[in-house]
Amino acid sequence: MHAFDVLGDPVRRRLLELLAEGEQAAGEISAVVQAEFGITQSAVSQHLKVLREAGFASVRIDGPRRIYAVQAGPMQEADAWLDRFRIFWAPKLEALATEVARGKRRRGEG
Repeated sequence: MHAFDVLGDPVRRRLLELLAEGEQAAGEISAVVQAEFGITQSAVSQHLKVLREAGFASVRIDGPRRIYAVQAGPMQEADAWLDRFRIFWAPKLEALATEVARGKRRRGEG
């Protein structure tokens, strides 16, 4: 499965956002996602399985708990693919930063 197929699903993106905060138990992240998306624990488990199989997340057993963590490899691959498109937005973001700084200087904030 291609990285963007994995990242294209809002539930999987949310799971990765939660895992980006650090390792978390499956039950903890499952409860958050179930509440936000109104899906079952089984559905969350399937999304976690997709993340594991695609290499976006790892899992380790800690007693009765499954602890999940983000894996950087697939994220780096997606970032590398996006890199060729940064030329379209990077100059605009730099110009915006310049204008914000200029406005702060005018107001005496900088």
